[in-house]
Amino acid sequence: MNKTLRYMAVPTLALGALVLSGAPAMAADQSYQSILGQLNGSAGSGTIQLDVTGNQAHVVLKVSGMPATFMDAPYPHVQHIHGGKQGTCPDPSADKDGDQVISTTEGDPFYGPIVTTLSTSGDTSPAAGLDLKVGGQGAAYTVDRTFELNAETKAALEAGTAVVVVHGLDPATLSAKGQAAKSDLAPTLPLAATSPALCGTLTAGQMKMPAGGAETGVAAETGTDTGVLAIGSGLALIALAGGAYVVRRRTAGAAA
Repeated sequence: MNKTLRYMAVPTLALGALVLSGAPAMAADQSYQSILGQLNGSAGSGTIQLDVTGNQAHVVLKVSGMPATFMDAPYPHVQHIHGGKQGTCPDPSADKDGDQVISTTEGDPFYGPIVTTLSTSGDTSPAAGLDLKVGGQGAAYTVDRTFELNAETKAALEAGTAVVVVHGLDPATLSAKGQAAKSDLAPTLPLAATSPALCGTLTAGQMKMPAGGAETGVAAETGTDTGVLAIGSGLALIALAGGAYVVRRRTAGAAA
């Protein structure tokens, strides 16, 4: 009997430790996410997860189905967090010049100016907003990086006005007037190069985007309850193991 209880206690303690080790070591102060919708006839899709811890932000942006090439090279797609206005994506009424394309400027009353550039490397300030060298390249890509959160972006996130916009359209899908037009931001480029293709408002929550989020568009929820459950289960198992040990000692004492 004593030997049996001894063998029961050891695996139970080990299982409790395993459950405890599965609990997250540190959770973000706040998480924000969005499933990006299509603008201007775009065929793309995307998801974004933004976790804020102190003044640091970790972003995972997944984009697919975008135009692949531009001027015989991988298409450089710039993307940003905009903020400070309505916190929404523009509807068709935003097209004021009748070219059937909502330009970045026409979308501004809805999503506001750039507050963070979601660059693939280097500068994340608004100054890098049109730097094609640090844009996402080609039809599908991921931006996964940590950067310092500036005051303007933090304020937009907390106010619910932060909107993610991915730019870059296929010129062939635009109207004849749109194809002939120059960019409202960089006149040396065609309108398609800088016009919004994907858009989504960042909302607060604790869900995590799936690994294939850009392809599936399905969000899987994970919250702090998972960690609490793991800790509670681990403590319960450890307590059970402790009880088994006490029983063994008492049985040994009675036999003596």
